[in-house]
Amino acid sequence: MSPEELLKRCLGKPGAWQDEPWEGDVVAKVHDKIFAFLGDGASVGVKCGANRDEAAEWLLRFPDDAHVMAYIGRSGWNTLDIGGAIPDDEIIEAVDTSYSTVVAKLPKKHRPAG
Repeated sequence: MSPEELLKRCLGKPGAWQDEPWEGDVVAKVHDKIFAFLGDGASVGVKCGANRDEAAEWLLRFPDDAHVMAYIGRSGWNTLDIGGAIPDDEIIEAVDTSYSTVVAKLPKKHRPAG
């Protein structure tokens, strides 16, 4: 999967939009919350669990291609390398789950329809 394809997938979600809060670092947001850190396209940062213990399953399954995200990893965020051992469909599923988790935490008035 190319970085462009992954970004297109993220932006196809209801209410999703692209932002660049830090120069050169692309993210996908819903309302004002990030659900995917796309950075330079070599990896994607996503919410992989409610806490570090849940997210750690990715590290066990893909020790060379899943990493704890700096700063927010303790809250269940991981960086998943694209083009490595993690199959594309599992990366897509992780993005979908991250999106759903972030949307569920938004106030109802800010949740996208659909």
